[in-house]
Amino acid sequence: MIETRKRRKQKCLEDHTIQQEAKLEASSVDAHQEEFILEHEGEQTCAEEIASREEEEVPPKDKSDTGNKDTKSKPALHQWAKVFFGSWAAIASGMLYAVYLSTFHERKFWFSSRQDLEREISFQADSGLYYYYYKKMLQATSIQEGFFELTHDNKTLSLRTLNSVQQIGLYPEVFAGILYRITGSREAIEPVYFYIGIIFGLQAVYVTALYVTSWMLSGTWMAGMLTVIWYIINRTDTTRVEHTVPLRENWALPYFALQVGALTGYLKTNINSTMEVFSYLLMCASAFAFIMMWEISHYVLFVQAFSLFLLDCLDLIQTRKVTEVYRMYLVCLALGYFTQFRNSALLASPLLSFIGGSHLAKYIQQNLKKGHFVARLMKLLLHFYLVFTVSITLNLVIKKMLPQEENEHILKFFEAKFDLNTTRDFSTNLLLCQETFQTPSQEFFIRLTQTCLFPFSMSVLLICLFSTLEVVARKFRDVPQRSDDLPDMVVIGERPEVVYHTLHMVLFGSLALMFQGLKYLWTPYACMFAAFGVCSPELWMTVFKWLRLRRVPPLLLALVLSTAVPTIIGFSIWKDFFPDVMSELSELQEFYDSDTVELMNWIKRQTPTAAVFAGSMQLMGTVKLCTGRTVTTHPLYSDRDLRKRTEEIYQVYSRRSAEDIYMILMSYKANYVIIEEGICNDMGPVKGCRVKDLVDVANGHILYNEDDSNTNYAFSLYGRFCHEIKLDYSPYINYFTRVYWNRSYRVYRVNTLISFQY
Repeated sequence: MIETRKRRKQKCLEDHTIQQEAKLEASSVDAHQEEFILEHEGEQTCAEEIASREEEEVPPKDKSDTGNKDTKSKPALHQWAKVFFGSWAAIASGMLYAVYLSTFHERKFWFSSRQDLEREISFQADSGLYYYYYKKMLQATSIQEGFFELTHDNKTLSLRTLNSVQQIGLYPEVFAGILYRITGSREAIEPVYFYIGIIFGLQAVYVTALYVTSWMLSGTWMAGMLTVIWYIINRTDTTRVEHTVPLRENWALPYFALQVGALTGYLKTNINSTMEVFSYLLMCASAFAFIMMWEISHYVLFVQAFSLFLLDCLDLIQTRKVTEVYRMYLVCLALGYFTQFRNSALLASPLLSFIGGSHLAKYIQQNLKKGHFVARLMKLLLHFYLVFTVSITLNLVIKKMLPQEENEHILKFFEAKFDLNTTRDFSTNLLLCQETFQTPSQEFFIRLTQTCLFPFSMSVLLICLFSTLEVVARKFRDVPQRSDDLPDMVVIGERPEVVYHTLHMVLFGSLALMFQGLKYLWTPYACMFAAFGVCSPELWMTVFKWLRLRRVPPLLLALVLSTAVPTIIGFSIWKDFFPDVMSELSELQEFYDSDTVELMNWIKRQTPTAAVFAGSMQLMGTVKLCTGRTVTTHPLYSDRDLRKRTEEIYQVYSRRSAEDIYMILMSYKANYVIIEEGICNDMGPVKGCRVKDLVDVANGHILYNEDDSNTNYAFSLYGRFCHEIKLDYSPYINYFTRVYWNRSYRVYRVNTLISFQY
């Protein structure tokens, strides 16, 4: 109908123009007026004529019109079906993973057949302390009373009252305790199952968020399925939730995955206004939750902000969106600052200083994205210099104004980590010896290679990097995109959300190469990024464009490969590794520490409720959880006083006199000291990382030769305390009395009345 009308109107206009030209030749009308009369009068006359003809002709509704409507509805129906099945698969993947975690946890720890004490012992070290505060929150008569006891805690550490919510970061436990009470779950589910159930549920959200992010990047939900497969197969390097459930990262990383997914949708260029607003609100909510759940979250967001800064400088993203994301960071930091009892660490965070520095540098330096290639490059280098100079200066000023006592400790750690300085400081060396802060082992890369994750993720990363560099070079030189037979959409480096994830992979991957603990932040996104790459037709088209492929239709070949390659990868790795996953669920494991169970039972039955215990950090977390006794230190040594306590309590494994140890324990009002045979007789292979080595280095009893790394033992008047006290001779028996022992532990009472026996 529309085409018929156009043809009629065109023919009518041509005929009318010929007639009017003949009439106007003899008149005195000028050229412009003549042209206007011809167009205006002709269009009006033809419109009337066509309208009259259409009134006479009432065309019947034939089947072709219905066919056109059906043709238009088919793509919409296909799109809705794709979204429905993809969403169903995303939710199902998350739920199945949560069920897998619950089943695996039950098979390993036998929770359903254990007593409460044996269940609690499975929460090792800092995990036990977190669960203790959750249990304490539930033991209070009301939510207000429980929260007050946590913020005015004088029963955890001797001689000290803590705001445990602020200093230890107990917001997840407070949230879980409040949720358990207000939902009326006390009669339906045990507190321990409710606690670990929330964490397993968050892991389901984590997997679903990775699934959706990969789907958004690639355009196909097959990428999400491949992401989940890679995540589960590489679970040794993607998560620690199977072994240490209450860790802060297990609470926080699901929210970070949500924030990254929302940011991915927000950065897309073809997003409508409704979805943009929804993505922004989801990004704000998840970023705030991330800050509340993890004390190092602002460092992670700083790396993300730096990625967006690079995108903006390279003119690959709308400046408006970067500004809005920075505004979101500021709002979340402000809310976190007031919610976390005026947490000064958020004000001194590099994220806040970097945002201030970038805004100030942009105000000083105008027209950054204009000019020829050399001028823009020089402007860019100057902009980098301004941003980092202003940011560092601003951060130093803030730290001078705020009571920050952690700066010196962090500086010592990084100096020792990167071999810029040597230190005898016990706390610094203890951190360096922890597995989290060491570099990844070779086995890490071997495992990722065996599951095909490492080669595919690196290949996708290189392709995206080269495509991004190509786009940036063209923009800086103002060279238009070369027209060829391939569609313009295949340049994957022009998509801001893809470039962001490329920078995300590079920056967090670099950090994971330095600190093994950060592999749990990078490997899940490597799964998502690799799955997006092999399932993305645009990435395959980018490669074909470089290869100048013409013999085979590139678009058809890209569609085939983006479906066939992930299918082959998924089935092959699932075939190789699925039996192992199923065997873990069917195999009954056993975690039962009889010596620790006996020790906890003895403490509960034979010691006063007000007794104070001293010992290693990890053991004190278990003692606090299982017995409720006051301790002298705990695993979450987050300030200077706790670090000092830890170093002094560990002197029981040093070469110092009985009187020195006695005076240290009495200064903290300790009634009992627990010596662990595993620490005292540790023959570990890692040189200098045994506890007794660390205290000897701090006390100057071990000296390392920097030239040949030989160990020199300095002279000490005393033997190792944990060995000497075992012999039961004076003066050790004057200060301490052994009251309990088994294969793993020895418990000594600290005598208040000293009787010298010879």
